[in-house]
Amino acid sequence: MREGSLEAPTRHPIDWKSEDFWNKESLNAELERVYDICHGCRRCVSLCDAFPTLFDLIDESETFEVDGVAKEDYTKVVDQCYLCDLCFLTKCPYVPPHDFNVDFPHLMLRAKAIKFKEQGASFRDKTLTSTDTMLGVMSIPLVDITVNALNNSEGFRKVVEKTLDIHHQAPLPKMHASNLRKRVKGLVKAIEPQPVGETSGKVALYATCYGNYNSPEVGEDFVKVFQHNNVHIKVVPKEKCCGMPKLELGDLDAVDALKKANIPVLADLVDRGYDLIAPIPSCVLMYKQELPLMYPDDPEVQKVKNAFYDPFEYLWLRHKAGHFDTSFPNAIGNVAYQVACHQRVQNIGLKTRDILALVEGSEVIAHERCSGHDGTYAVKKETHDKSVKIARPTVKKVDAQNPDHFISDCPMAGNQIASLAENVDAALHPMTLLRMAYGL
Repeated sequence: MREGSLEAPTRHPIDWKSEDFWNKESLNAELERVYDICHGCRRCVSLCDAFPTLFDLIDESETFEVDGVAKEDYTKVVDQCYLCDLCFLTKCPYVPPHDFNVDFPHLMLRAKAIKFKEQGASFRDKTLTSTDTMLGVMSIPLVDITVNALNNSEGFRKVVEKTLDIHHQAPLPKMHASNLRKRVKGLVKAIEPQPVGETSGKVALYATCYGNYNSPEVGEDFVKVFQHNNVHIKVVPKEKCCGMPKLELGDLDAVDALKKANIPVLADLVDRGYDLIAPIPSCVLMYKQELPLMYPDDPEVQKVKNAFYDPFEYLWLRHKAGHFDTSFPNAIGNVAYQVACHQRVQNIGLKTRDILALVEGSEVIAHERCSGHDGTYAVKKETHDKSVKIARPTVKKVDAQNPDHFISDCPMAGNQIASLAENVDAALHPMTLLRMAYGL
């Protein structure tokens, strides 16, 4: 038996349609096995609160071992995992192909799925993860203005905390009736595609729920930057949520329904020669990793996977072939860059940093630590304080840097850090900063 592994990690398909996947006794046996391995290692204690919770349960038990932990307490660990995937990709020495075969995030997913099937979810959790409906309603003209005003009212936020358990200090995104689709409609124009390497030179932008309703201005930045680099860009004609919020809730049936709505549309675009991009790393990861592992035998899902790119990964591929404009009239100075977890685990490297570093005189310092946000973890009353604790190391580094600009590929992560930092006024999407450097 090897002690650890230096081989590249591999991922097994998520066998969510098998009977054993949903067997509670089988789940508890696997949880006990993996928890015991984690207990003997403890390398991941600094990541999220799942591991401190596990180790506290063990250290406070009568045996000081996993066999002293009550099985009904196993879910206390599960509830603290928000599937960031960092333990699997950056810390754990026992991931496949090691004989121990530890995939902690997907084991947590299995436990979340069984819990959801047995107990369902609260009204709050169902609402927060039903992004198409929630954000669509809140972004109706005039309703968006009302929602934004109420979210800035301390008194109203405290009422919401008491009734819905949404923490009154958690930063909430603004709603926009003038969404991404409306804003870019007049900007899209035909550009003759120039294939370069594996890129086709024409992309379809999957707007995402957050991008469409909460940060629509970023969509304008995407269109301007890609067009400036002679890439034909259009918005995906219709879409639903990628399913990541429902995945983290354990509602796999909802994930399946969203997959059935999205994949035919995206696969048709791929058949017509389009590459795919999205402004939110979690959505990219959903199509690059999670759905392909849930549907390993679906050729349409695999087709979409192979065509999906992180936007800066795409620009870097073009740059390597000499098809990226490196003439920047505007300086961007000292930049603090929080690398989103769901971008890190795509194994593409720091392509956002690399692109922005092409701006003459720029200094882009990457901070590869979690924001603790997750999308819902930071806004829940019971976990907000824990999310702030997770974010503190990044906040301290960003404040110490005292940057000219602070960026994160994930707007939610960026807003969390910006709200806690003393030397940062706001978080920008890197595409916004790139657009500013071009002077567009």
